[in-house]
Amino acid sequence: MLRFDDLQLFVRAADLGSLSAAARVMDMSAAVASAALKRIEQQLGARLLARSTRSLRLTAEGEGFLQYARGALSQLDEGRRLLASGQDHVSGVLQLSAPSDFGRNLLLPWLDEFQREHPQLSVRLLLGDRIADLFRQPVDIALRYGEPEDSSLVALPVAPDNRRVLCAAPGYLARHGEPRHLEELAQHNCLLYMLGSRVHDHWSFRDGKREISLTVTGDRFSDDADVVRRWAVAGVGIAYKSWLDVSADVLASRLQLLLPELQGERTPLNLLCAHRAQLSKPINLLREMLVARCGKLSAQLPERRGTTQ
Repeated sequence: MLRFDDLQLFVRAADLGSLSAAARVMDMSAAVASAALKRIEQQLGARLLARSTRSLRLTAEGEGFLQYARGALSQLDEGRRLLASGQDHVSGVLQLSAPSDFGRNLLLPWLDEFQREHPQLSVRLLLGDRIADLFRQPVDIALRYGEPEDSSLVALPVAPDNRRVLCAAPGYLARHGEPRHLEELAQHNCLLYMLGSRVHDHWSFRDGKREISLTVTGDRFSDDADVVRRWAVAGVGIAYKSWLDVSADVLASRLQLLLPELQGERTPLNLLCAHRAQLSKPINLLREMLVARCGKLSAQLPERRGTTQ
């Protein structure tokens, strides 16, 4: 296979009429230049330059090959410029996967705004709560809650301090009463999320330095986290949800936080990708926006107001 530097040397030597002059321009020794020319002639099976102690000239084969060498170098330079241009401009297709609840209720409007700022960018969005296979699925990045189990993935924090919160609709609490202690959850209908065949019915909290866990029950299960949120807003039970997912409902008084003195489980939001080489300018800009937006919502989590964690 012909080497890029060898082609450059041949073209420079032909233009300057001197192999040693070409070597000086390319910052290489005369011996390295001579070896490069010999290598390219051997690969082509033809003598390109006729050399004497005082002169250098193109052979007939060299004259014929020179235009193709120039064309190849020009194409490579154009390709390099295209890549450099693509790194500076936000364009192309951004393929990402996101959790159902976060994706529908927060990410969608944020993506609309992001695309208005970058109109040459197209977005392909996959929503679901299953872990995306970033090596097989057609996505560049995935937004996921929790610490990644696959250590080979690159994980960049988006909302590292996000936590779960207990919440219910005011209408549900008016009918069934507000629990004042965790043990009272046994008397309430808890809305349960399931991932695959696993039901998340084991809820954990921290009371200062003490960790408290309990198993809850309820009459509704769903593998779609957004459905669990909708059930809570509809007033049919108590949910244990990511603050990011229910923040808008809490701030609009559609949901009310319960037992706010307890600290819910950490559920950090991370941006995952298979390789750091995938962190293009659009992805980095999107992450910057997500970090800023999620940071504003996290700052409104009641336990943060004047308290330390």
